[in-house]
Amino acid sequence: MPPPSGSPPDHSWMQPWLLYSIDIGLVLALTYWVLLLIGERRTLWMVRGLIVLMLAAVVSKRLELTLLNFVLEKMVLGSAVAMAVIFQSQFRRFLEQLGRGEIIQLFRPDRNPLPKTDSAIEEIVEAVKGLSQNRTGALIVIEIVTPIDHDVVSVPGVLLNAEVSKELLQTIFQTSTLLHDGAVLIRGSRIVSAGTILPLSDRKASRQLGTRHRAAMGITDRVRDCLCVVVSEETGSISLAEAGILNRPLTSSKLKELLESKLVSTVERREPLPGGSGLNALSRIFRIASSTSKEKK
Repeated sequence: MPPPSGSPPDHSWMQPWLLYSIDIGLVLALTYWVLLLIGERRTLWMVRGLIVLMLAAVVSKRLELTLLNFVLEKMVLGSAVAMAVIFQSQFRRFLEQLGRGEIIQLFRPDRNPLPKTDSAIEEIVEAVKGLSQNRTGALIVIEIVTPIDHDVVSVPGVLLNAEVSKELLQTIFQTSTLLHDGAVLIRGSRIVSAGTILPLSDRKASRQLGTRHRAAMGITDRVRDCLCVVVSEETGSISLAEAGILNRPLTSSKLKELLESKLVSTVERREPLPGGSGLNALSRIFRIASSTSKEKK
């Protein structure tokens, strides 16, 4: 029966859909937010896959596709459990913060100054140059944005927390020291640890490549947000590993050029926004998405 003339139109049917849309939007936003705060850059693809499954499950339910909805809901549940297992250490830290009432710190503006990488790059390149000339083997892991979790490496090594310097790097990799047989982990302008044992790559590699090169490929394959510099003990050649791929052989000037293009530009993009951590997280989402689309073109 049509409504009486002059009465306002009935929009009651819009309210369930509006609430439904808001509910879905909040769940997806919360999923993105939490995983970007506690995970690594590689979690972005996993989050996208989970969101696609969630949306497909919702659509199949609305279309009353019973069997498909049953399968998709089980896949969403299994994917969520798998992500919780894979990133258990990150989730544990997040829950600890939540239990201590420190969750509000995630929404405060970034207070730590951004690391100055210019001088660190100079020291790293000079150290690598000297090690190459003396044919002293070396393995240097450099974080780009996200800190490397201890669960990724085989043995964390010895914590140093020292300023990056040419002299210290060259001393660590001398065969007479106890820390030479492992990797040095650099975060910003600080040497975090030395003697770190890295996982080896499962990829097929040339027989000419030794354990250091396979370790460099292994860590950069597992953690895409880092670089790894290798100095061969046999030939003194310099290599740079990224995303599981070796770029070799390199000169010291070419190494400096590559490190500056990867590190300096990244630090500049990490300048904090006025809105604090919230806007920083959102900017990371769109920046990663745009950079991915450019790579595909």
